[in-house]
Amino acid sequence: MSVIKIAILGQGRSGRDIHAVNLMYLTDLYQIVAIVDPLPDRRERAAREFKCDTYAHYTEILQRTDIDLVVNATPSYLHGPITIDLLNHGFNVLVEKPMSRSVAEVDAMIAAAEKNKRLLTIFQQSRFAPYFVKVREVIDSGVLGRIVQIGISFSGYARRWDWQCLQSFNGGSLLNTGPHPLDQALQLFGDDVEPQVTCFMDRVNTFGDAEDYVKLLLHGPGKPVIDLEISSANAYPSFTYLVQGTRGSLKGNMQRIDWKYFILEEAPPQQLIRTPLKKPDGTPAYCSEQLTWHEDAWDLPQEQKDLFETIATTYYKRLYKALTENSPLDITPQQVRRQIAVIEACHRQNPLSRLD
Repeated sequence: MSVIKIAILGQGRSGRDIHAVNLMYLTDLYQIVAIVDPLPDRRERAAREFKCDTYAHYTEILQRTDIDLVVNATPSYLHGPITIDLLNHGFNVLVEKPMSRSVAEVDAMIAAAEKNKRLLTIFQQSRFAPYFVKVREVIDSGVLGRIVQIGISFSGYARRWDWQCLQSFNGGSLLNTGPHPLDQALQLFGDDVEPQVTCFMDRVNTFGDAEDYVKLLLHGPGKPVIDLEISSANAYPSFTYLVQGTRGSLKGNMQRIDWKYFILEEAPPQQLIRTPLKKPDGTPAYCSEQLTWHEDAWDLPQEQKDLFETIATTYYKRLYKALTENSPLDITPQQVRRQIAVIEACHRQNPLSRLD
């Protein structure tokens, strides 16, 4: 079994805590051979932890010929230009989310990958989250009937004051948190119809100039309404998913999913009545019936309790097959381009003043 040699750009919360740390569970598949970070203390720590070469700037690895994949976990606003440069130097690139701030830059990244015949993919690992896999399974089973609305909430109550709350750094809730639930939402929406986008943004608890409240509606002919909320002002978050269908509903969070449904053949036969309803004693009656509900539940397995480890290692195992067996990518740039188009539409509808 061949081992993929990886260079990681960035040793922040993503580059170190998500990529590097979880790759250490996959040493039979991957070897970290280089770490790039401008901060000396991070480089020193990386050298100790991962026993690899370290560099202060990504251009220092451009002449290396032993790197199979570069993980671009630099700050968001650098994803586009650095990825394009890496592709033009012949590297395969895994870029962190958000892939970019604009569709135009995404197109430039795709063009560079195609021109150089290199692999380009995006770290949308939440597509492999166990709770999302279960939600898709229940919806696809048809027990809930036709789905009319899907509510997705990645919300809580928090204040933020780091670089990721600045527009100039491609910050804000939609570009920081949003790529995860939005990727899930677009998978559920389907790719046969382009979604219509309605979005509202606000600044609530942020110390920067980017949004920390997003209400995003995706809708289209023959599609469920998808209500996606990313809020830093919700002190009572109650669910991650709330699905409404013609024969039942689903609710749940990342640890537990519950769903209930009725079977049409078991329901009392009904027909439209235009005259006033009345009880046996002749007094007015309300339109009501007793349905037989079937209920089921799913709990996150104990071995998957570390969500970040589970979805990161799942992502990298599947990526390994694409790199070594030429199997299709699970996360393609074209899929994520659609996501960025939605994000651009949201920003066009909600222009915010800037600090810079």
